[in-house]
Order: sequence, then structure tokens, then C-alpha cells
Amino acid sequence: MMHNRWLILAVVFLARISMGFQFQSVASVAPFIVEDLSLSYAQLGWLIGLFSLPGVLAAVPGGILGLRFGERRVAVLGLALMAAGGLVTAWGPDFLVASVGRTVSGVGAILLNLAFSKIVADWFAEREIATAMGVMLTAWPVGMALGLISIGVVAQNNSWRRGMELTVLVALLSLLLVVLLYRDPPSANRRPSEGAAHSGFWLSRVEWKLALIAGLAWAALNAALFVFVSFAPGVLIAGGVSVGPAGVVVSLALWTTLVSMPLGGYLADRVKRRDRLIVLSSLAAAGCMGAYATLPMPWLWCVLGGLVLGPAPGGIMALLPGTLRPDRLSIAFGIYYSVLYAGVAVAQPLAGFFLDISGHPAMPVWFAAVLMLLVIVSLAVFRRVQKSTSVPASA
Repeated sequence: MMHNRWLILAVVFLARISMGFQFQSVASVAPFIVEDLSLSYAQLGWLIGLFSLPGVLAAVPGGILGLRFGERRVAVLGLALMAAGGLVTAWGPDFLVASVGRTVSGVGAILLNLAFSKIVADWFAEREIATAMGVMLTAWPVGMALGLISIGVVAQNNSWRRGMELTVLVALLSLLLVVLLYRDPPSANRRPSEGAAHSGFWLSRVEWKLALIAGLAWAALNAALFVFVSFAPGVLIAGGVSVGPAGVVVSLALWTTLVSMPLGGYLADRVKRRDRLIVLSSLAAAGCMGAYATLPMPWLWCVLGGLVLGPAPGGIMALLPGTLRPDRLSIAFGIYYSVLYAGVAVAQPLAGFFLDISGHPAMPVWFAAVLMLLVIVSLAVFRRVQKSTSVPASA
């Protein structure tokens, strides 16, 4: 039995890479899928966003499933749906079928996200929570970075459908990893009683507000990152850089988070000034995005952006575990992720729309910078609501 929380975190990290990898797949094959399926850029953005849109409706039911059946089973189901949806997308003859595949994959990713967030919260309750969340979150950008440097190359040398099939293989390998190696924490009940599930569902009004506002902060950060990674290569391509090298440059922002997110979480746990770190991190990341859109040396701003982003994600993910009781977290995370997926799903086609109407490839990057500033506003509102109640502060 693996009862070492750091080994469990390693399993979560490796399996979670599949999410970022599959999310990034459509953006990585963008020039080929646009031509083959005759898509507009707004449709391309919609196809990217469909990976997140189902979370608006499925996240809260996913939290209930976790309460009822346990996070391990929910994680396995999520990975199976991601593999199935990837196959449908890869083999789809048109936009409609590809949209169905992305929706199925998105539902699977939602379940996986919920399960892994609760798993990390359970294993690291009151111990290095921001550090652990930072490590877990790093897996997503690592998956996106791997997608940037591999899927486009496969598409260029074979076809975009082969690139999409690669995401299916990664999801299946992740499923196998969870089945063979994951264990529940010793104190966890795999199937809570009916009364416990009922108690966890009925959040107070304040708990609902905190879950919604924390979700808005998380949605703004993720939407900014996803819009940037999806559309920033277009700035370089418009300047004459080919698809592969453009993806490699933008992937630098994600590769640097492999170091900056865990270190940022560790720093937040040690200095106990999470809010200040979140604010400074968000401001600096927004500045780097703006610099990428206007200044030379894009690789430099990608590297710096990835470095300064590090402290924010772990701190934001620690907001709810630091304020709510453990038996409330499954449903609270469901609400939290509903807001996340709504924000990300809307942001992608909106960024594509801005590109369509402006004709300027840097416009989505500026949009991403504005979204980063919304993180700071959301955090301020969260603390204001928290101070007006008896809920203890975690900053």
C-alpha cells in the first residue's frame, strides 16, 4: 500500500499531464484542422473551448459522484472518457463530430480535475497544501508544453488526425497508472454515508459565495494562460515563423512553470503572505504578456512570464481548503470548477472573435493580459466576503 503522500502526488502529477496534452491538441494542429474542416477562427476557438464548456453543468454532479463513489473511481471514469472523446475528435469528418468528441473529452477532464483536487486536499490537509497544489497544477502546463512540441510535429509529418490519436494513447497510459498505483488516504471513506453526502451538499450562502468567487479567480488565471498559449504562436507565424518553431517558443512559458509553480507554492506555505504573492504574480504575468505582444525577443517574455506566474496558482487553489471544512470540499470544488470551465469556454471563442474582427494576431494576447488582472479583483472580493463573516482567513 502506498501511504506516502508524495508518492501519491507523483501519480496525480503524471496522470494529470494527459489533461493539458489533450487540451492543447486542437491549438497545436490549428492550421491543418482549419484547412481540412474549413473552420473560421471563431469556430477554432469554440472547438478549443469545448474542452471546458461541459464543466458549467457537469462539475457539481461530478463533485457529488466523488462524494458517493470515491475519487479514484471518478478519476478512472474521467480518463476513459478522455480517451473515447479523443478518438471521436481524431476520426470526425466535420466540425460537428469533432465538437462532440471534444465535449466528451471535456467531461472526462472535468471529472479528473475534480477528483485530483480533492485527492490532493485530502492527502495534504493542513500540510504543505499550497506546495502540493502547485506541484499538481504544474502537470497541466507540462502537458500543454509537451503538446506544443510534439502534436504539431506529428501533424506536419503525417496528419492532424494522427496528432489527435497521440492524445488518446497518453490518456490510456494515465488510466493504467491510476489503476495500478493510486491508493486512497488511510483516513478516507471510499463511500461516505448518505447522511455525510447530504451534509456536504448543503453549503451555506457564504460558502457558495466563496466557492463562486474563488472559481472566478481561478477561471481568470486559467483563461489567460490558455488564450495566450493557444493564440500567441499566431503572432510569430504572422511574422514568418513556421508552426513548429513558433510552438516551441511559446512552450517556454509552460516549461518554466515546471519549476516556478512548485517553488511558488512552497514560498506561499513558508512566508504566509499568499495574497501578496498572488497579486504580484498576476501583475507581472500580465506585463509579460503585454511585452510579448509588442516588444522583440518573444522567447524572453515567455520565459519570464512562466517564472513570475509561479506563486499565483497554488495560492488560489489553497483558498477553499483553507476556509471550508473537508466534508464541504467536494461540492465546493464542483462549484469552483463550474465557474472555471464557464470562464475558459467563453474566453477561447471570444479571443478568436477579437482576432477575426481586428485582423491583428496580437489582439488575443492583449485579451489574456486583461484576464490576468481580473485575478486580483477576484481575490479582493473573496477577502471582503470572508472578512464580513466568521469564516477564518487563510492568507
